[in-house]
Amino acid sequence: MPAKKKALSEKEIAKLENMIPGVAVSATRSAHFRALSTGMAVMGVQGQDLVETSADGSVRVVGKVKPRRKVTVGQVVTVQRMG
Repeated sequence: MPAKKKALSEKEIAKLENMIPGVAVSATRSAHFRALSTGMAVMGVQGQDLVETSADGSVRVVGKVKPRRKVTVGQVVTVQRMG
């Protein structure tokens, strides 16, 4: 017989939702270090450059990135679908 599920309160849901950014940061860092520990290269952005970091710590500039787009509150942004 399955156990009855307890409904979460709004306060509990808000608390769990507030944890999402921290969990995402932790998961991203973990994936980054796991990839490097297996000998793979990791792509990332440093300033205006797209860089590849190798497991041995060397960094190679792959290309330039466009500056981030600043958006004001209420501004409508049109997104182009790629592929």
